[in-house]
Amino acid sequence: MWRKAAFLLGFVLTVAGTPLRAVELPGPLVDTAWLEANLGAPDLVILDIRNAIDGGSLESYAAGHVPGAVYSNYLTDGWRVTRDGVIGMAPPVAELERLVGSLGIGNEDAVVLVYGGVNATDFGSAARIYWTFKYLGHDRVAILNGGWRGWQAAGLPVERGVREPEPVRFEARLRPEYAVDTAFVEEAMARGGAVFVDARPVDQYLGREKHRAAKAYGHLPGAWSVPQEVFFDPATGGLKSREALLEVIPPELLAMEGTIVAYCNTGHWAATDWFVLHEILGRRGVRLYDASMVGWTQDTARPVETGTGIMGGIRAWVERFLES
Repeated sequence: MWRKAAFLLGFVLTVAGTPLRAVELPGPLVDTAWLEANLGAPDLVILDIRNAIDGGSLESYAAGHVPGAVYSNYLTDGWRVTRDGVIGMAPPVAELERLVGSLGIGNEDAVVLVYGGVNATDFGSAARIYWTFKYLGHDRVAILNGGWRGWQAAGLPVERGVREPEPVRFEARLRPEYAVDTAFVEEAMARGGAVFVDARPVDQYLGREKHRAAKAYGHLPGAWSVPQEVFFDPATGGLKSREALLEVIPPELLAMEGTIVAYCNTGHWAATDWFVLHEILGRRGVRLYDASMVGWTQDTARPVETGTGIMGGIRAWVERFLES
C-alpha cells in the first residue's frame, strides 16, 4: 500500500506542476545523508537484508529499520541455493525474478541495500545481493555504506513494524559475463587468460584451514590472496575510502590485463572483492566464481596449491598482511 501511496503523491505533484524526477543514485555506495534526502521517492526501494551473519532477523527489522524499507533475509529467502551439491550458488533466473518481484522491485526501481554494519562478512551480504542485481541486468542498485549501524549512528528516523511489499513483475536481462563456472576456470587454468583472486582469510589461502564443505586445503593454482576483510573499516561499519582501498591491493594485480576471477569458498566473500575491484575501482573484466573452492574441490583430481604459490608479488604482500 505504501508504494501505491507514494505513486499517488508523485502523480498529484506532477499534475500540480512539480515534475516527478527519478532517483539518481550517486554511485555503487550511498551515504546516510543521501538516503535520508530521498526517503519516500516513488521509484526507490530500500531493502533491509539483515540476517544471522550480523545477528539480524525479521524480528530485528520489525524492531527498527530505515523508514519505508522492506525486508528480505539474505540467508534464508532464496538469494543463494544448493545446486549439484554445491552450496551458495546463484538460483535459476526464474526464481530470482520471482524473489525480486515479490519485494515490490520492478525494472525501473532504484534499490538501496541495507546490511547490518557489523563486520566484513556482513558487508558481503550486501555485496553478493548487489552482484545478483547486476547479474540480472539491473543497474539501479547501491549499498548504504555503514548499513543499519551507520543509520543509527547518524541519529536518523527509525520506523517499526513490518511493511508488506506489493508484488510486481521483474524481468531479468541476464549478463552471463558477470559470472564464471567451473568449466571456465578449468579452461582458463589450462590456456591462461585469467587472473584468480582469493578473497578468503590468509590461513585458508595458505592451506592451514578450510571451509567445512571444501574437500581440499589450499587455493586455485597461481591465485593472488586479497582477503576481503582488508577493505572493511570497523570504525564505520562500511568500506574504506577509495584511496585506502588502493593501498591494500597489490599494485601488480591492478596493472594486469585480462579477466580477473574473484573466488572464495561459496561466492560470498568473493562478492566484496568483485565489488571493490569492479564497481569502486572501475577495473573492467572482473567476474565472480560462485561455486568457488567448495565447488572446485568436489572433484579431488582438480589441482590446488598450498603456501604462497609461485607468483611474483604475492609472497611479500601476504607476509606483510600476516605481520599487520
